[in-house]
Amino acid sequence: MSERIVALDIEPSGPLSQATEAYFDKCREKLGLVPNVLRAYAFDEKKLRAFTDMYNDLMLGASGLSKLEREMIAVAVSSVNHCYYCLTAHGAAVRQLSGDPALGEMMVMNYRAAPLSPRQKAMLDFAVKLTEAPEKIEEADRAALRAAGFTDRDIWDIASTAAFFNMSNRVAAAVDMRPNPEYHGMAR
Repeated sequence: MSERIVALDIEPSGPLSQATEAYFDKCREKLGLVPNVLRAYAFDEKKLRAFTDMYNDLMLGASGLSKLEREMIAVAVSSVNHCYYCLTAHGAAVRQLSGDPALGEMMVMNYRAAPLSPRQKAMLDFAVKLTEAPEKIEEADRAALRAAGFTDRDIWDIASTAAFFNMSNRVAAAVDMRPNPEYHGMAR
């Protein structure tokens, strides 16, 4: 019996393409696993490509935000949304990128308890406000980010990353997506 990834029983539209198999092989090589979120989306390669294209652009593409900062946004947003999948996977990424297991745990529980720079705190305050009360975002919020050293392009990236994880959290909750067990022991 294979591990459960989601609570839905969706049949794949067909065998995986060579490109998807190669992408999964690259994941195995770099991460030691194929993240369950990718396996969950693999029932429809068009949806999988859309998800991975956006994810890779936001999390790995050129940005004034470091990879760690982008992972911190993922964790702060997922903490507000209580997303088990993303807290587990991205909490592991924060631990790995920071080299600090305690930081990863603090971020999962409450980023405000973590020893963050003023820049990081401003970034996460914005991402959390965008998650909890998007209608209350105003110029003063963007001005606070600029005062912390972020450019307008950085503000776009903060907002896009937060929005992506709000979407991902909701899909993960709706389908009861489960993280790979390996994430629990990473970077401890």
